[in-house]
Amino acid sequence: MEFRLLHITCCSATFELVNRDIYQTKESHSVFVDDVLVLKTRRNVFSVFDLSPDREYVIRVEDTAMSIHTLKVSYVLHMKDFVRGSHEKDDTLRVQMAISMLPKDGLLVFDDGDYHVTSLFLKSNITLQLTRNARILGNTDRDCYPLAPGEIAPFDNRDKPLELVSWEGNPLVGKPSLINGYEVENVEIVGEGVFDGQAQFSSFWEDVKHLTFARPRLVFLARSKNVRFVGVRFSNTPCWTIHPFFSSHLGFYDIEISNPKDSPNTDGMDPEACSHVEIIGVRFSVGDDCIALKSGKIYIGKTFKTPCQDVVIRNCFMNEGHGAIVLGSEAGAGLKDLLIERCYFRHTDRGLRIKSRRGRGKDSVIDNVVFKDIFMENVLTPLTINMFYFCDPDGKEDYVQNRNPMEKDERTPYLGRFRFERIRAVDSEYAFGYFLGLPENPIASIEIVDSFFSMKKDAGKGRPVMALNVPEVSKVGFVFENVGRVVFRNVQAVGYEGKEVIENGVVETNFE
Repeated sequence: MEFRLLHITCCSATFELVNRDIYQTKESHSVFVDDVLVLKTRRNVFSVFDLSPDREYVIRVEDTAMSIHTLKVSYVLHMKDFVRGSHEKDDTLRVQMAISMLPKDGLLVFDDGDYHVTSLFLKSNITLQLTRNARILGNTDRDCYPLAPGEIAPFDNRDKPLELVSWEGNPLVGKPSLINGYEVENVEIVGEGVFDGQAQFSSFWEDVKHLTFARPRLVFLARSKNVRFVGVRFSNTPCWTIHPFFSSHLGFYDIEISNPKDSPNTDGMDPEACSHVEIIGVRFSVGDDCIALKSGKIYIGKTFKTPCQDVVIRNCFMNEGHGAIVLGSEAGAGLKDLLIERCYFRHTDRGLRIKSRRGRGKDSVIDNVVFKDIFMENVLTPLTINMFYFCDPDGKEDYVQNRNPMEKDERTPYLGRFRFERIRAVDSEYAFGYFLGLPENPIASIEIVDSFFSMKKDAGKGRPVMALNVPEVSKVGFVFENVGRVVFRNVQAVGYEGKEVIENGVVETNFE
């Protein structure tokens, strides 16, 4: 069984099977460390933990073996030495002190136990390890979280402002996250422990539409690079779970994100204006979008002109959520060069969900998006592109929702090339694909090849996209409005009613 080393730290190693299987294999495989069985799993991506620094190991998966060498560390600190004898309920000061005292290239071990914290702040060149029964628990009293400004001006007022807190693509006063990294680099957070925001025991999920501040995330990374998470679990976040912001060279490997399916705005991961991001072997079950790629709304997009780009999502499992992979709607600086492959979507409202609208601006370019080897099960509408997204204060105004051609100007976004290859979507309900482009600026190209779609026999009825004048539908095939080029090649679609393809304003349709 062929496998490769995906990522190595001082105390763990993550591997990925080299195969064509989607997320997992049919049969389990055994993983050995120095001939000791440590794991049996079906997942394509898996990790071994509790390794010692600067040591060689032999890793064997069934009959195939490789040698690895863990990374060195300068010093090792144990969190138990900082909280020993403490009877206080809040460990924030002691944990923050341990992080601050950790030498460069040092390792801080969170030993088994509970650590109650409010907000922690990372520094560069460190590794945090959570052992299997270690839990970092968020404060349930929302009043204990301080407020931070959305942005601050540079001293000389000649440069661009610095964004400290954002919400839905705009700088906004908000509460710091459980884990915060501002301009940090070379950070590893690894292990089998848990970051639990405990939002179910707080008021963070109550009356969220009338809050006057941005709720904390579990993780917020701002202008950071070379930060990686391995193995750890995240749950019960007050708001988005992991929010990287203007950061690069990030890795998320073999982690798990779980929030109740009825929890508000609990996205799994929201890389915003980030580049060179790997999301591999991650398991999601959330109350909103599993992964939402963003680049700021209008102000942030125009100010910084930093797209979200060069993102790889592979061997992930999306079990619940509004959208499995979502692009936008905060995409003021665009999204490009995205590869999503070998992923399994189950019980999500949408598979691919692109959300934009007039007003996002000419820099809002979404282009070169590739989906391949995706299995979807019980996804209401597998593929959607909606250029009339109405979830903004002005989202239902005529300028946004008018289906007649409007003037093409500085406010007009652009959608480029989208390719769907080897997609298998079974038990869909509303439609196989619903694509609404702008009449004044059509979607450039949609290709669907070597794919299979089927409808659920007792399919429900609903709106496939959030736009005005879109009816509730059931068992619809593919709908295209304002798409420049559509290519179908070796596509099977069964169980739909009416026409397989409904065309409206398609410049060129090429069925092969």
